[in-house]
Amino acid sequence: QVQLVESGGGLVQAGGSLRLSCAASLRASMGWFRQAPGKEREFVAAISWNGGSTAYADSVKGRFTISRDNYKNTVYLQMNSLKPEDTAVYYCAAGTGGTTVVQYNSWGQGTQVTVSS
Repeated sequence: QVQLVESGGGLVQAGGSLRLSCAASLRASMGWFRQAPGKEREFVAAISWNGGSTAYADSVKGRFTISRDNYKNTVYLQMNSLKPEDTAVYYCAAGTGGTTVVQYNSWGQGTQVTVSS
């Protein structure tokens, strides 16, 4: 397994923006997932190892953007037009890619994102 370290979470008002970062010293498909209290972990976005392919959950399309800088070994999740329902712990993951939890075998510790109304 590979160590992943997320950063950038915090408290923001609805309509605001945050950028999450994930430091990962490997070239693999990367994904962002989130888990709200009492709910299952859900897919948010994914990006291929070379950044050439991305995927998004319908709930974040047009608002969130996933990107990566392989020279800095970092994956980003730019989150705009945040809504209270985006409140969750956000996890960075590395694996074979895709939209399901089982397709990723390395996970970060998570970073809290709270959106106030």
